[in-house]
Amino acid sequence: MGIRERLSGNEAVAVAMRQINPDVVAAFPITPSTEIPQYFSTFVANGQVDTEFVAVESEHSAMSACIGAEAAGARAMTATSANGLSLMWEMIYIASSLRLPIVLNLVNRAVSGPLNIHNDHSDAMGVRDAGWIMLFSENNQEAYDNTLMAHRIAENPNVKLPLMICQDGFITSHSIENIELLEDDKVKEFVGEYKPEHYLLNQKEPIAVGPLDLQSYLFEHKAQQAEAMKNAKQVIKEVSEDFEKLTGRKYEFFEEYKLDDAEMAIVCMNSTAGTTKAVVDKLREQGVKAGLLKVRMYRPFPAEEIANSLSNLKAVAVLDKADSLNAAGGALFEDVVSGMYVNNKNVPVVNYVYGIGGRDTKETDIEEVYSDLSKIVETGKAENPYRYLGLRKGEK
Repeated sequence: MGIRERLSGNEAVAVAMRQINPDVVAAFPITPSTEIPQYFSTFVANGQVDTEFVAVESEHSAMSACIGAEAAGARAMTATSANGLSLMWEMIYIASSLRLPIVLNLVNRAVSGPLNIHNDHSDAMGVRDAGWIMLFSENNQEAYDNTLMAHRIAENPNVKLPLMICQDGFITSHSIENIELLEDDKVKEFVGEYKPEHYLLNQKEPIAVGPLDLQSYLFEHKAQQAEAMKNAKQVIKEVSEDFEKLTGRKYEFFEEYKLDDAEMAIVCMNSTAGTTKAVVDKLREQGVKAGLLKVRMYRPFPAEEIANSLSNLKAVAVLDKADSLNAAGGALFEDVVSGMYVNNKNVPVVNYVYGIGGRDTKETDIEEVYSDLSKIVETGKAENPYRYLGLRKGEK
């Protein structure tokens, strides 16, 4: 029987970290993720964990410390947002290339400039190709649950890649919701102990970490990383199934909401899915066959599975909370249409860039998207696939 609580997304993640009791947490404060290490530091001070908490001078140092800890054989975690992730950028790539299963909670926020502390997904999209597994969280419960599953996924011998859990800054990170926690002993048993195969402090096996890797080897090592990311799909599936047996909460690569008989659907990530579900319910009452596909697992990207799920629709809109500034649509849109093309699924798809810098996305905005999709269903044509949602008139 779970423990009923009322927690913000940040506090829920910090509680999950307490229950996991990692060996090392290294962190530097940045809005809106500051509360995660702040809450966790109180657990350290109160003796509730025996974690080595490293208060560093920058986010670059935070990831560097996590890399050093993992390379030495310790389980390491951190949290950051936006510009903090940008300052980690060099070390983000090093963490994945060294195959270190670090877990990072990313509280999504706009990357400067100009300076903005509110939510969009530009930070996550900036590192989407850095070799990290990426899970997105619609609400506080999902952020907590994804954190509990993270080490089981990242540390799997067939994966050994770092993993970041994303949630929307302020929208979920600072909003209090009802949540069901697992008992501490069940978390400990589910996550298990970290038993690395190769690590610097193993005196029986002297190794080097981070050597020069030139033409003779780098290509093959990158191919191994890519193969590990492919392996992560099956591992994420298996860990999610084990988690469902333990909690009754079911997680898949993505959630299909009223998609079985839908004619049109929105594809989105994180908290926007909650708003979209409310609109779908309203439209269903009016007899409109609307649906939603909420992406949870963004890296590795479930291209074939998403393509199959969307194949029977007559119109699809992909919502991107970050603009790739490439004149050809956002990152999620590109992944979706690429997956559909490769898998020979021909459905009209349009892209909406929305919510930049924390711009509110209301039910009326989502209703506007479904209204546009209705016209595509009628005509079979998607004019102007690259669009903005919620932009003030005359400013696009």
